[in-house]
Amino acid sequence: MEFRVIPAIDILDGKCVRLTRGKREEMTVFSEEPVLVARRWEQDGASIIHVVDLDGAFSGEPKNAHLVKRIAEETSLQVQVGGGIRSYEVAEDYLESGVTRVILGTSIVRNPDLVKRITDRFGERVVAGIDAVDGIVAIRGWVEVTGLSAVDLARDLQKSGIRTFVYTDITRDGTLEGPNFEA
Repeated sequence: MEFRVIPAIDILDGKCVRLTRGKREEMTVFSEEPVLVARRWEQDGASIIHVVDLDGAFSGEPKNAHLVKRIAEETSLQVQVGGGIRSYEVAEDYLESGVTRVILGTSIVRNPDLVKRITDRFGERVVAGIDAVDGIVAIRGWVEVTGLSAVDLARDLQKSGIRTFVYTDITRDGTLEGPNFEA
């Protein structure tokens, strides 16, 4: 198993932000220029960037796709994006416009047939985003806790062909406390 540290940009209302534990009311704005932030990561030696469309995660459909696509077009970074990718058409649009990988979160729980369809077409360009609180999966921008075990979900997804996972421990996200290896 390989672990990688990948710089991330969370976009809300077109700005680079950090939410503490996913709470909008605990938001810090870092930049109003996500593309410039991506360029800085590129200049600092990054080869891949993780971008989350928080508006998309909360609403269920991408709201910042134009910025994600600009990052893919205007940098040499491999771009993986999540947030609001809940249809085949959205995944296809991202992947055909220069984005390297799409991260599916809510869909891996709510629509496994869609995940299979996307994975059948795009293979390893599909990443499972598993977000959890105390090991229990949360979806829809972390507003719905499902009762599903994150470990069990990962095992099931691996059997169905998913090879890459992004795991977020919601209790640590945005807290600057580092990873929770116990999770």
